Amino acid sequence: MKLMRVGPLGQEKPALQDKDGKIRDLSGHVTDIGGSAISPEGLAKIAALDPASLPEISAERIGACVAGTGKFICIGLNYSDHAAETGAQVPPEPVIFMKATSAICGPNDDVLIPRGSQKTDWEVELGVVIGKTAKYVSEADAMDYVAGYCVSHDVSERAFQTERAGQWTKGKSCDTFGPIGPWLVTKDEIADPQNLGMWLKVNGQTMQNGSSKTMVYGVAHLVSYLSQFMSLHPGDVISTGTPPGVGLGMKPQRFLKAGDVVELGIEGLGSQKQTFKADV
Repeated sequence: MKLMRVGPLGQEKPALQDKDGKIRDLSGHVTDIGGSAISPEGLAKIAALDPASLPEISAERIGACVAGTGKFICIGLNYSDHAAETGAQVPPEPVIFMKATSAICGPNDDVLIPRGSQKTDWEVELGVVIGKTAKYVSEADAMDYVAGYCVSHDVSERAFQTERAGQWTKGKSCDTFGPIGPWLVTKDEIADPQNLGMWLKVNGQTMQNGSSKTMVYGVAHLVSYLSQFMSLHPGDVISTGTPPGVGLGMKPQRFLKAGDVVELGIEGLGSQKQTFKADV
């Protein structure tokens, strides 16, 4: 299933996209796409519905594909070819950092370049959405806790991230730096999350053209690994790293400015399009 949230910011309705591309209103059956609605039982109830019986609605705006995200967890340097382009070593264990949930926005919302930014960068990433509470789970059982996947844009301000004192969080958490969606695609629709084409364009020019097959630590490993340190809850999002082609790795380096348009997508998970604007 392709689950989504549509409507003005703060007033999104739960919905699904049917096989004909029509958007169907789920608000008569679930309160939102999150919490118990994305548990295995909740997803089974939605799957049992006849999409044709649901009201068709328009989607002038698509919101973030999941509601109630308590943790937005990111994995750094998780693609061997991306680590190489930045001159970094592949880490012996996953590099974990947090992105503030206040950064989350819709997949086609404008992205705001923060005041003082000099190095706002792009990163297409595979997002993993947790469907039930995971704590101390094994890698063999880890996929049982995944509700589905989404496109995640880990927008980053590199100077804030690495050139100022402290950790990476402040370079990752600016408002609108976390577009997710358009859909939460349930895991049954994705045969192999470790073999998905990924791409990103800036002003029509391809910058990233990679695949999740070069991911160092795969989805099952990450879910299990993270659950050893913290409980994962329904609606939590894991952004799993990016393939090569980011502005930081270019020679000369290239960063985003007001007026730039970024388009990105992942095979089977849809695409996003954002205009970057100065946050005044």
